[in-house]
Amino acid sequence: MWIVFALLAALSAAIVVTLSKAGIKNVDSSLGFAVQSVLILLVSWSVVAWQGNLPDVVRIERRAWIYLVLAGVVTCFSSLFTFRALKLGDAARASPLDKVSLVFTILFAVVFLKERINWQIIVGAALMVAGAVIIASAGKSPT
Repeated sequence: MWIVFALLAALSAAIVVTLSKAGIKNVDSSLGFAVQSVLILLVSWSVVAWQGNLPDVVRIERRAWIYLVLAGVVTCFSSLFTFRALKLGDAARASPLDKVSLVFTILFAVVFLKERINWQIIVGAALMVAGAVIIASAGKSPT
């Protein structure tokens, strides 16, 4: 089932990039992100409340809070960088380069989470990097 959710996340991310690029055409990229952030906040807490998980907030351990807060800060920077890249470049070229994060995720998972990888993951990561670099270095599309 995780594969279905991962693919839905990928499809959603592609839609977000497309809508965001259109939305920040005449808007500052940071302002565009701030608008989206308000909606992210409202929707995410609504889902937590709807699922009945709101009381669980007080049961989150201190260590988990630290990780979640740090991840939240980094998420903000990541989104601000993404919005700026979209503002300055083509979505079709900026987004694939942003997805090199998948390779960093694999590296961090091995180093910090002690996950094991095999040759298929290594080859796949190398292909992701190669594909992202080829796409990002392609000339600007004619309009």
